Amino acid sequence: MKQEIEIRTADGVAKAHLFKPDGALRSGAPGVVLYMDAFGLRPALDGMATRLADQGYIVLVPDLFYRAAPYGPFDTSAFSNETSRKAIMALLTGTTQAMTASDSGAFIATLRDNGASGRIGTVGYCFGGGRALTAAGTYPDDVAAAASFHGGNIASEAPDSPHRLAPSIKARVYAGNAGIDQSFPPEQSARLAEALRTAGVDHVIENYVGMDHGWTVPDNGAFDETGAERHWKRLLTFFDETLG
Repeated sequence: MKQEIEIRTADGVAKAHLFKPDGALRSGAPGVVLYMDAFGLRPALDGMATRLADQGYIVLVPDLFYRAAPYGPFDTSAFSNETSRKAIMALLTGTTQAMTASDSGAFIATLRDNGASGRIGTVGYCFGGGRALTAAGTYPDDVAAAASFHGGNIASEAPDSPHRLAPSIKARVYAGNAGIDQSFPPEQSARLAEALRTAGVDHVIENYVGMDHGWTVPDNGAFDETGAERHWKRLLTFFDETLG
């Protein structure tokens, strides 16, 4: 069941989509924040959230670009158009890790207010991958499982790179990466692994050979059905083991 809601944050009001399992909500249902990719809220992400909800999770998909609303809408071919590419890049660079870290407190509270109990899971795609990890490092007593798929620059040299929060993370971490991805080259994978291992974080970093950036999202030109199903198998097992 999908609901369109609004979330009050420190900086304004964010639109979001909330998904609950059909039928009676079981006691103690885990909550999941799904952090969007660069193209914003749209049916493809709704479908992914619905699949998680069908497994018994309460799922929140917030608009991370709400400070710049209205914008778009964009489809995943937007980067091939110079005008829309510039608009998306402005949204990406204008939405900092610190902003989303602050917002995530309100996202977690919204899940609680809507019946989620126990610790929370986060999962992010592309731009959202780093946000999922940042949430785990910012709210370690809330987030028990954090997953990133084709997350860009999640272990860069930037001062706000998510890997720098590893010492604060109590969650299990899963990072599923495209085989070749300019936004997450091998040196970043090594840096992430070192940071998580040094911090004593239970983690898996997996390289999906042959997959391109965006392979998990159905409306992305890089979508790969076999690779996407592999991602679902990993994600659902990860959440079931950690949040179940």
